[in-house]
Amino acid sequence: MTEQWTIGEFSRITHLSIRTLRRYHEQDLLVPAQVDPATGYRYYTPAQIRPALTIRRLRELDLPLASLRSFLQAESGGAGVEGRHTAQQIVATHLRRLEDRLGRTQRAVQALRELLDPQTERTVSLEVLPPQRVLAVSLDVPPGSDLSWYDSAMHDLDTAAGSRPVLPPGGRYEHALFTDGHGRATVYVPAEAPLPPGAPAKVKPLELPQRTAAVATHCGPHDDLDLTYAALGSFAAHRGLRSQNLVEEIYLVGPRDTDQPDHWRTLVAWLIDPDTDRSAT
Repeated sequence: MTEQWTIGEFSRITHLSIRTLRRYHEQDLLVPAQVDPATGYRYYTPAQIRPALTIRRLRELDLPLASLRSFLQAESGGAGVEGRHTAQQIVATHLRRLEDRLGRTQRAVQALRELLDPQTERTVSLEVLPPQRVLAVSLDVPPGSDLSWYDSAMHDLDTAAGSRPVLPPGGRYEHALFTDGHGRATVYVPAEAPLPPGAPAKVKPLELPQRTAAVATHCGPHDDLDLTYAALGSFAAHRGLRSQNLVEEIYLVGPRDTDQPDHWRTLVAWLIDPDTDRSAT
């Protein structure tokens, strides 16, 4: 006869409170091996120890109930290797989400420490960016858009550039794109050669003029890119430099180059009306 324990005995063995075990039962996560129909007493078996402790760990890691049920179903569904693989994938996916969340939290803490330190300032300089020939995709980004418009533009530009080596890609964005959530954007790749035959229709040649800009190099992921923008805007405002209502980003090192965000380098240029600063030339 299979050994069975009362809920109290099972609680002492697993260090899960009776209240927690009852909740697991109510949520259909850990159903007792037997429930006495007359008394309602719950009984558990030794085989339920590992599932009980696994559920506890996964709930401590905030695995959603729906995902936890899918995990338990895959684990106990008798599907063999395939079932175990499915269960492992559910947990692996959640762990990646936790790692991403932890990374964002760590970066937020770093940004807050910088904001709380009045001695910390990001380096900004006034520079003149030279004229440049590029292949570009320009579009009006509608409200509520995700970054799929950027990915689509880069795909078209990569198709047009082919295997020719190019300098780092960049983008020119209206300030309204950030302040209002929609606006004009131009994504580009530097290219001296003319537009090749058969290039996507959205790709056009463009001559970027010489432009004056407050410039800073943003290091690392873009979670705290607002701090770099704030430094550039403050630099321009304190010197009475009027904005062209455009900002330019050049992705010196980005996701296309490395999967390590700490190695990203983004040159951010707050474009200035040249009439407000003659010394730039």
